[in-house]
Amino acid sequence: MIDHLRGRLVEKNPTYVVVECHGVGYFLNISLHTFSLLKDEENIHIYTHLLVKEDSHTLFGFVERSEREIFRLLISVSGVGSSTARTMLSSLSPADVRDAIASGDVASIQAIKGIGAKTAQRVILDLKDKILKVLDMGEVSTESNNTNKEEALSALEVLGFARRQSEKVVEKVLSQDASLSVENIIKQALKNL
Repeated sequence: MIDHLRGRLVEKNPTYVVVECHGVGYFLNISLHTFSLLKDEENIHIYTHLLVKEDSHTLFGFVERSEREIFRLLISVSGVGSSTARTMLSSLSPADVRDAIASGDVASIQAIKGIGAKTAQRVILDLKDKILKVLDMGEVSTESNNTNKEEALSALEVLGFARRQSEKVVEKVLSQDASLSVENIIKQALKNL
């Protein structure tokens, strides 16, 4: 219903912000990740998710669209509510949550306060296939300008290889020839994985 807000940052706390848009103040619950990315500027743009229950309408805010998508996936899992999803995104960065789910890392998810072994396994089981669609949804990375590298890494993850292991191999392949096409990067990486 409310996709995003652009307005004046009135109040900023580690768990919530108040954004004023045309005279209306919106109370948004946020994760520590979003809190750390919010600058202390007057005007902000923030993505939102409206959670409607019988007794409340709760608005959640996210600086990054990819964090919102991961939040939505997490709350779709049985046994994971909005507060648990927010705790997960406060304990780990959205990229770490995504990577833990994609690689089946139960220990990382279980290490988050309030998540037991069964819930961690259910999150991975329910979201492993869906999370791969969010992998490339993140904002443009300023760290890497090589789109071929990113496409190759995504393809290797879809094929079932761990991201960290794939990154090392792909970087080694690109250090030998940085002009390789995506297909050739993948072919060379598969020989070394």
